[in-house]
Amino acid sequence: MRPSGRELNEMRPVSIETGFTKHAEGSCLIKMGDTHVLCTATIEDRVPPFIKGSGLGWVTAEYGMLPRATNTRMRREAASGKQGGRTVEIQRLIGRALRAGVDRSALGERQITVDCDVLQADGGTRCASITGGWLALRLAVNKLMKIGDVVSDPLVDPVAAVSCGIYAGQPVVDLDYPEDSEAGVDGNFIMTGSGKLIEVQMSAEGSVFSRDQMNNLLDLAEKGVSELVEKQLQAAK
Repeated sequence: MRPSGRELNEMRPVSIETGFTKHAEGSCLIKMGDTHVLCTATIEDRVPPFIKGSGLGWVTAEYGMLPRATNTRMRREAASGKQGGRTVEIQRLIGRALRAGVDRSALGERQITVDCDVLQADGGTRCASITGGWLALRLAVNKLMKIGDVVSDPLVDPVAAVSCGIYAGQPVVDLDYPEDSEAGVDGNFIMTGSGKLIEVQMSAEGSVFSRDQMNNLLDLAEKGVSELVEKQLQAAK
């Protein structure tokens, strides 16, 4: 039995509120259980120097957690003068994941920055950030297309992510914190709406896993991502 009482293949309740902030070109508040992430997308008519003049666009991301997103207060990273290694790794992951679903030539020479701010954490914050981040990106691109700045849709496929792992010897999907902290095997699966894999982060934490178990986790991830993509598309209407 999972601590939450969920079935092995059952996701946490997911809700998405679009247009959550006034000024961003695209924004949403995504809730996956008790993990809540605010995602905003900002359009800028510039690109990083290394692609300037190429005609290609760029999508990047930044990630952070509020001091009381967790049980105890975390010091703001700005107060220490630098980002932690975990923060840098996660925001690079979000950027890579979102770019995988973008036709950068169709986007044109502009940059979209997706900010993911964790308001409340209960496991799976990077997965919620990627899922909500794509929706914020979708909403921003919709505005570009509406005013005619972009002719063909640069978002070729939705992108979403879900965590899976082996908890108490059983493969489970969408780990919350009690499961994540005790899981013998933990992984994050980033996929497209068409079922293609973008990135898989898997590690054994106290126990090893077999090829069959890996396949079981992939099946769970595929089901979970398909449910998330359905939510994204409904919210984007």
